[in-house]
Formats: sequence, C-alpha cells, structure tokens
Amino acid sequence: MKVLNTHKRVLNEPKQNIAELLATLSKENDKIWPIEKWPAMRFRNGIKIGAKGGHGPIRYSVEKYNPNEIIQFQFSKPKGFNGIHKFELKELPNKKTEIKHTIEMETKGKGTLVWFFAIHSLHNALIEDGLDKIENYFSNDKKVTAWNVWVKIIRKLLVKKRKK
Repeated sequence: MKVLNTHKRVLNEPKQNIAELLATLSKENDKIWPIEKWPAMRFRNGIKIGAKGGHGPIRYSVEKYNPNEIIQFQFSKPKGFNGIHKFELKELPNKKTEIKHTIEMETKGKGTLVWFFAIHSLHNALIEDGLDKIENYFSNDKKVTAWNVWVKIIRKLLVKKRKK
C-alpha cells in the first residue's frame, strides 16, 4: 500500500528560530518531540548521517541531515515499512516558517495491517502533539490538538499490554 502522510504548520517565527529547535531533536533538551506523551526519539550518538535509532517499536536511520532545512530518516522496522519520514523547514514571507513532516513509504504484508489499524492514527496524534509543542514554545496561548477516539483506545490497550 502506498502511504503519503503529511503534516504542516506555519509558524510566525523566522526559519532560524525553528531550525534551532529542530537541532535539539532526540537530545536531552529536545524541544520538538512530545516526550511528555510519547516514547522518546533516541539515537546513540545523536542525529548525523548514518545514525541508527527510533522511537517505540519504530526504527530508522538518518539518511539526510541539514538542521536548517531537513532531517530525513529511512525506516528499518517494523517489517513491511519501506520508505522514509522527514522533517522539512521552508522559509516564508514576513518572517514565517513552514515545518512539515512527511512519511512516504510502501507498506507490505503485516506492515500494511500495522499501519492501517494502529500506527497511522498514533502517528498523526504524535506529530500534531509535536507541532503543538513547537508552536507553544513561541506562544503564551497554548495549543492542544485533541486525540481522536481510536488513538485513546489504542493507547489504553497498549498500556494494559505493558502492565501484564
């Protein structure tokens, strides 16, 4: 199954300010990844081309890295996830910046079922939480994107599974 999943947010901040946040991704002072609600993104030796890491059961390696423009990851797990995900920054007029997260992949076999029934909804919630975190870094009006019912159900089931 072909998957193209994109999330964008336009921020009233110059690109350099957002690039500084993007450079903290997976570090102790991570200002992008919503570790308050989701498994942290981790890389043993930080983000650099060739580094291997991931979050939760999702594994990938860094394929492209320019903290002022793009971080692109190549999936290695789960099996059946063949493709990439990436964060991109685009400078807009009037000192605004678009941050975009994209998954481009082809799922196969069990990977299709895992994506369709679980990961897709969880991923959407995670990325929106991350975009909220970035937006909230620069704002006093705190944004919180509500999770849909399916995300709440899957998360409850996963917590029960971990307790067993």
